[in-house]
This record gives sequence, structure tokens and C-alpha cells, in this order.
Amino acid sequence: MEAPHNSPAAETAPEATGATAPELATMTAGAVPEAVAVTLTVTSPEQMQDLGRRLARVLAPGDLVMLTGELGAGKTTLTRGLGEGLGVRGAVTSPTFVIARVHPSLVEGPALVHVDAYRLGGGLDEMEDLDLDVSLPESVVVVEWGDGKVEELSEDRLRVLIDRATGDTDDERREVTLVGIGARWAGLREELA
Repeated sequence: MEAPHNSPAAETAPEATGATAPELATMTAGAVPEAVAVTLTVTSPEQMQDLGRRLARVLAPGDLVMLTGELGAGKTTLTRGLGEGLGVRGAVTSPTFVIARVHPSLVEGPALVHVDAYRLGGGLDEMEDLDLDVSLPESVVVVEWGDGKVEELSEDRLRVLIDRATGDTDDERREVTLVGIGARWAGLREELA
């Protein structure tokens, strides 16, 4: 996947290498002990949202989910499905202009904290005002464009890499690679089956 030159993904390694999501997952899984990678094919926005609902079943308070993909790849659509699966209040929409939204649970589960770090240039220091470290233990924190910015929040995290065809195309096919980093994600394959 080659990121547009003006996107945050173009500025962060290893995405800047031009590797596809499956290649990046292999590089990531091989470079980090206790990493597990699962790649799935999604062919419509409805399937992306359904993947979010399925993924919500395995999420727990304290989980950090980092979403990476081109603009329009389906990061917010996946998060919308996560919100449905977690049973949270409010419509899940892109938090690009507000940076972060908190969706409290309606079913006594964890809140969903949805962050869009697209316009944030720095690392965790720039994100301190969001108090993600305070929210994380009792919430599921989902960060779009979080690579290179929020890894310090948790040794255990789930990276979701969404690879899509770029250019003038109406192809809805996406390769979604889930990379579970840390002991928390050792059973990722089985949990998603």
C-alpha cells in the first residue's frame, strides 16, 4: 500500500516503505515478540461494519486498537461496527475535527473512546491533553492514524491495517490485517473464528 504523500501514513515508518498490509503485518509480527497476525478480505462497507461487530466481541476494557489505512479505507466504518457491538451511545462518526469522542456504554460494558490523530503531528506528548492514559483502563480506545503516536499507552495493542486499491476506482475490496501485539492477543485467531 502506498500512502498519499500528504497523509500521515506516508510520514511514519514502516508504512512509508510502501509495503502492503499483509507484508507490513509480517514485518511487524516478526519484529515484535508475541505478535499474532490475521488477514481477512472484506468486500463491502457492510462487511467492514460487521467485522467491527465481530471484533467488539473480543474487546475488553483497557484494549488499545490502532487503525491504519488510506483516507476512505473504512477505519470509521469499522469503528461504527465496534460501537454497535459494544452497545455504546451515540452515532459513531469520524472525530477528525473534534479529535476525540467518548461513547458511553448502554449495556454496562466499556465506553468507546474514538480518536482521530490525523491532524496531530507529535507523539504521545501532543495527545496528553486527551487523557487517553486515564481513559484506557476502563474503556476501549480506538485511534485512527495512531502509528508512531500512541504505542506508549500499552504494551498490548491491536493494530488494524486496512489496504485498499487506490486511484480512480470503485473497488470496495479491502485486505484487513489484524496484528495483535503482546500476550493479550495470543488467542486472536481463535477469538475471531
